[in-house]
Amino acid sequence: MYIKKILLAIVLIGLVAGGIFAYYVYQAVFSPNTKFETDTQTIYVPTEATYTELIELITPVVNDIYSFDRIARRKGYIKNIKAGRFIIKKGLNNNDIINVLRSKNTPIQLSFNNQERLENLAGRIASEIEADSISLLTVFKDVSFLETNKFSLESALSMYVPNKYEFFWNTSAEQFRDRMLKEYNRFWNDKRKLKAKEIGLTPNQVAIVASIVQKETAKVDERPRVAGVYMNRYNNGWKLDADPTVIYAIKKHRNDWDTVIKRVLYKDLELDSPYNTYKYATLPPGPISMPDISSIDAVLNYEKHEYYFFVANVENMGYHKFAKTLGQHNRNKKQYIDWISKQGIKR
Repeated sequence: MYIKKILLAIVLIGLVAGGIFAYYVYQAVFSPNTKFETDTQTIYVPTEATYTELIELITPVVNDIYSFDRIARRKGYIKNIKAGRFIIKKGLNNNDIINVLRSKNTPIQLSFNNQERLENLAGRIASEIEADSISLLTVFKDVSFLETNKFSLESALSMYVPNKYEFFWNTSAEQFRDRMLKEYNRFWNDKRKLKAKEIGLTPNQVAIVASIVQKETAKVDERPRVAGVYMNRYNNGWKLDADPTVIYAIKKHRNDWDTVIKRVLYKDLELDSPYNTYKYATLPPGPISMPDISSIDAVLNYEKHEYYFFVANVENMGYHKFAKTLGQHNRNKKQYIDWISKQGIKR
């Protein structure tokens, strides 16, 4: 009888201990373990991060780091850390958090436009993905890659077509560049290539003209007409005489890309640069900025007309007055010069 009581006591103690252990396990695995008040928190896990580094990243997010650590070890997560951008929802338990970190790398929506140089593009992209601007610029300027894909350092910017793209945060510099090459080739489909051929330009030349058009007018509906002016000049062997190319040439000559030039002076037109279209009749060696799709398509579908000149329309700001003859243009130009002088804009 005494032995039975001892055995019964042992069983009861075991049941209680087991219950306590089971309750602890349940709490560790399935109880909510987040301590932020917002709906979500985003964790960025770097490439080749160690488990120690992961713990440092997750500690501000979870309420009980010790229970998280125990479950992470039991699930074998510590030996298989994944890089990426992970969104932790409020109220998740340890099991769910670890499952998110294991398999739910959430992509970002990355967009870019109006970049003037590869350096600017590298900085813009580095603010969105893991790759830094130095590594991005290095692969952007990789001469072997450029030559293989028929680009030069001057034309390389045209490979990056402005749009909204989906990328994983932990995308490397090479992965970003190679993806953009695929997007470029997808953009320049047979239809666009045929249009470029029909107007006598290569895709790179289209991008060059489009970059000038975009700098000339912010009005998308006016771009085909502006493109038509430049194509009229180009097709007739004229110099393009485009102020934005002179501004670009000045910045490049000075190596000062932050300077703001609102007015091109006659002395500026003498600057000896292949980008100065007042001095050379050829197209610049590359785009003077990153043309967006509307500008590229404006060149491919440029308006057929007899205009050769245009100047800012002070009666309809943002738009331009177009002229077929130099005499008409000079009258329009005088109105603009009188207006800009009244504004006190000297440079």
